[in-house]
Amino acid sequence: MTDDLSWLEDRIRGDGPPLIIDGGMGTELEKSGVPMDEIVWSARAMLSHPEAVRETHEAYISAGAEVITTNTFSSARHMLEPGGLGKYLNDINQNAVKLAQRARDSVATGPVAIAGSICEWVSHDDPEWNSPEAVSRSIKEQAEILAEAGVDLITLEMCQTEDFSIAAVEAVLEVGLPLWIGVCAQINKGASTLSVFDYEAFDFESLVKALAGYPAMMMNIMHTPVPDVEQAIKVVRQYRNGPVGVYPESGYFARPNWQFVDVIEPDELASTAQGWVQSGVRMVGGCCGIGPEHIAALRQEFCGV
Repeated sequence: MTDDLSWLEDRIRGDGPPLIIDGGMGTELEKSGVPMDEIVWSARAMLSHPEAVRETHEAYISAGAEVITTNTFSSARHMLEPGGLGKYLNDINQNAVKLAQRARDSVATGPVAIAGSICEWVSHDDPEWNSPEAVSRSIKEQAEILAEAGVDLITLEMCQTEDFSIAAVEAVLEVGLPLWIGVCAQINKGASTLSVFDYEAFDFESLVKALAGYPAMMMNIMHTPVPDVEQAIKVVRQYRNGPVGVYPESGYFARPNWQFVDVIEPDELASTAQGWVQSGVRMVGGCCGIGPEHIAALRQEFCGV
């Protein structure tokens, strides 16, 4: 863990260039030929292709990312056990942090924070793992492993349902590391209202309202289609006074693979992000479908290098 994150706090609370985060990990691994798993998606790459994970981190840092996220999005016990990888829980999460640290040590020329990625998402109907209580225990266990391994903060990604999300946030807060909360939205077809991404029955505003009061360092709009981000920012601003970040997705998911269809061009993402930053967004980057070339374009747009 980095002893002093004051530089990061200064960036997200200041009025200078926004912080630059990395892009999608699983989708970039997929692009390089790493097979994705039906249940645990990119987590299996920690066992089959660890060097590809390190190389992906290095590519993002070289492109200008100042925060890299560990390849642990789907590596909590509530994901690994249904996927048959529960016995590798510690190895997968500890090694994910080590690979991120090695990448940072190898290519970083300035400060780079490591964010431990955690998700409440349950891809299996097994009742043993598909409940807020089970996910809470699982997430706390994973957060403790990531903290011990040396991440600088926890980024709780893809919050979707209020009961699971609240359980997840409260579990992570018990560990004591700085927390980012990631929410994802979509504009409903034929309407102007926002729902939670992939769940039209779940109201995005209700989710944001339920989570906005927790003591997180930042709330991020992530895994959200680029055209839907602006409206999502407005909703978050109604309930959240602190820093807001944006890292959208582009393309779509057809289990277990990402479909790189109509992916936004890097220069277009950078110019679109100008509007977000002008509205007060303090961090930009990408999620699924967004690669190092997009991060380089964002870095050039906002930092001139």
